[in-house]
Amino acid sequence: MKISTKGRYALRMMIEFGMNPESCTKISQVAARQGISDKYLEQIVTLLHKAGYVRSIRGPQGGYMLTRPPEEYTVGMILRQTEGSLSPVSCVEDGALPCHRAAQCATLTVWQQLKDAIDSVVDHVTLADLIEEQRQKPDSNLM
Repeated sequence: MKISTKGRYALRMMIEFGMNPESCTKISQVAARQGISDKYLEQIVTLLHKAGYVRSIRGPQGGYMLTRPPEEYTVGMILRQTEGSLSPVSCVEDGALPCHRAAQCATLTVWQQLKDAIDSVVDHVTLADLIEEQRQKPDSNLM
């Protein structure tokens, strides 16, 4: 399983918004700092806005802001919003109908363990954790 650019860029954009929680951040600012197309970021921010993760402010000082404190977002929330399911195979997705081969499937346990491991990581790392990590990186003042 690979996380697409959509999921990776969504996390980078949310970190940018979280680094400046009291002010709006323009998509053009994120695009310039991150080296990402502003058109692509606009598509991604639409998904985050529809989920209620960010709000937009109009006007010359406008842009986007988080709707909640960074501690209330997990990496899993953001990735699932942009990527969909993070399950390695469809038979272990949440709400999946039982596979007709489940009783004979030697790999089902592996897929379930892999899904559980992925969920454990992405659901326990918060946006606040990533923001703190970003602040420790060189050139974090560029954000």
